[in-house]
Amino acid sequence: MSKNRVRSQKVLVGSSRMNIKETDRYLPIANVGRVMKSALPPHAKLSRESKECIQECVSEFISFVTSEAAYKCSLEKRKTLNGEDILWSMNSLGFDSYAEALKIYLVKFRQYEFEANLKSEPQDDDFLIYLSENE
Repeated sequence: MSKNRVRSQKVLVGSSRMNIKETDRYLPIANVGRVMKSALPPHAKLSRESKECIQECVSEFISFVTSEAAYKCSLEKRKTLNGEDILWSMNSLGFDSYAEALKIYLVKFRQYEFEANLKSEPQDDDFLIYLSENE
């Protein structure tokens, strides 16, 4: 299976065409295998062929959802995809149940980022404490 997957494709990047191997579009097989293994019992084995099959399917799914979101952005004359675009894309493609789980994750992720930023920014009273300790 892997011997057949080394085809290349001409892709327009910016104003020039580049040769991109088909395998460069896929998620790393080690990452795919790690995710697959986490869903199996500890002593289960995965064949290379099963990892490659899932790798191809997952990569195609990501491309499918992303291209729909990119289409929406192009209609709105935007160049940056965001989380809401991916959610919209998943809903419009019929992946409503996945979109709902992703929406919950996105809210939690943004809350975590917000809290992490608050902790890393020095507060005015932190500065005053620092000054008084050095006097």
